[in-house]
Amino acid sequence: MAASEAPPAEVTVEVQPPPKDPEDVTLDAILKHLGQFGRFQLIIFVLICLPMMFHAMFSVTYVFTASTVTHRCHISECDSADSSYYESHTAFSIPHNGKDLDSCNRYTNYHLSQSNQSLLEDICVAENYQEKKAIACPDNKFVFRDDEVTISNDFGIFCDDEWKLSMVGTINNLGQFFGIPIGGYVADRYGRSFSIALGGIMGAVIGTIRSFSPSYAWFLVFEFLDNMTSSTLYSTCFVIGIELVGPRRRVLACSVITVFYAVGEVALAMFAKAFPDWRILLRITYMPSLILVVYFWILPESVRWLLSQGKEERAKGILRRAAKVNKRKLSESMLDKLVLANRDKLEQSAESRFPIREAFKNFKWRIANCSLCWIVHVLVYYGLSLNVVLLDGDKYNNFAYIALVEIPGFFLPLVIMDRFGRRFSLCGLMLTSGLCCIGTIFTGPEQPVLQLVMFLVGKLTITASFQVLYFFASEIYPTNLRNSLLSFCSMMGRFGSMLAPQTPLLAKYYANAPAMLFAGAAIGSGLLTLFFPETTNVVLPTTVQEADAIGVKKKPSQAKDLDLVAPASPPQ
Repeated sequence: MAASEAPPAEVTVEVQPPPKDPEDVTLDAILKHLGQFGRFQLIIFVLICLPMMFHAMFSVTYVFTASTVTHRCHISECDSADSSYYESHTAFSIPHNGKDLDSCNRYTNYHLSQSNQSLLEDICVAENYQEKKAIACPDNKFVFRDDEVTISNDFGIFCDDEWKLSMVGTINNLGQFFGIPIGGYVADRYGRSFSIALGGIMGAVIGTIRSFSPSYAWFLVFEFLDNMTSSTLYSTCFVIGIELVGPRRRVLACSVITVFYAVGEVALAMFAKAFPDWRILLRITYMPSLILVVYFWILPESVRWLLSQGKEERAKGILRRAAKVNKRKLSESMLDKLVLANRDKLEQSAESRFPIREAFKNFKWRIANCSLCWIVHVLVYYGLSLNVVLLDGDKYNNFAYIALVEIPGFFLPLVIMDRFGRRFSLCGLMLTSGLCCIGTIFTGPEQPVLQLVMFLVGKLTITASFQVLYFFASEIYPTNLRNSLLSFCSMMGRFGSMLAPQTPLLAKYYANAPAMLFAGAAIGSGLLTLFFPETTNVVLPTTVQEADAIGVKKKPSQAKDLDLVAPASPPQ
């Protein structure tokens, strides 16, 4: 049964003892009473995990749709129509790059001439090839190793034109750069559930249309539009997860959500392996997400967002539904007092409905630090992923391994965040990832196993750190700006993802330059995170004033959370 908004449940048992005044009633107190992560929240989290999986696939499909295909020159004097990638003559007719054949060059056959084209058996011999003289493949004719079809061999993008394949990743992140703030505004203006449903449907439609692209230019257009419309799914799912559970279950809840991002990446790798044609792959990954159209009706809105917008009856209806599903008792008087307390809070605030200007005035250093931290996380996260070649095996399995190693990173915050606090957890994880990047320099290719361990630990810790950052950033901004400011920081992070694909170029000048860049960025930004305010066990701020007061030492407030007497049942 979906956890949708329902008419008031007949739950009228009074809760003892009652609060002394409306200010004593907080939403967090009611969530604690209803169950911080009860059946109602579990149903919603199941619904949220689905768009999270879709977003994972949407955001990285270009890894397979725009990848290079393994190929070599077609040696006209040796190859026939049935020739395979490896032939006996490739040992002397094709240059070798380590264990692989050169993709774009061949050796010159100095006996090849127009007059002896018919004597192929006499020409295709090792003695006729000048191994020190390589030339580009004539007429862009190639022999492919696999049956894989990407835009590379579909649109004829090889060798000198392969920069066009890298451009797809740049366009992908450019679309996210523009889409994230737009999606954040939509989520804060029209609601979290509306934003999730709209973004998922538009991404599904545009992604499916992209599978019919007749040319490279059209492919780029739809790549941009696809990621612009669906890019906000991750942050919005994260925010709605934060806002629906009690304080003590937020870390667990959001860890569960983000695990499904890794599950989506693994699913994409398996789909790509089973369906190596990029057009079929796009249809398989995008068309199922059309099911998100039902989220307009079945996904409940965030109660915090509804209260911040003055939509009190809808908020009360969802809380009644939560009480019924979680089998807890909640009286109408408690809901009325919550509404009164919320009205007082909104009336006392001098804010406008969307105080963006005031937020940037009050939080300029907080936003700047958060944006820098986001850029560094995305740079290191995707930069390490680009070094997947360090792992043996085919690219599909490699991609799955990289995704799977993220799962422990998603749960690591469960162990450390409440024990060490948000700031020290974030700082420690970033420093560890940076030190692992340095470790890959000192281990080197001479110790491949140890180097691989350092690589994986670095990826695991930056993943855990990214998890803490998402969580932390959701707690330091007020409710009516949370999605917008979180999306702004995420948007700034796109600069890191645009830079990450270019870091391998540094290795041409100095092999360890990428690792040094990742290490320096992670350690430097990690130290700056100590300037954030601590938010452990702090009630999510509703107004700019409350968010600005986080971390400021002051006398204990007279108001206390409502002491609700819950019926005998296991803790949620």
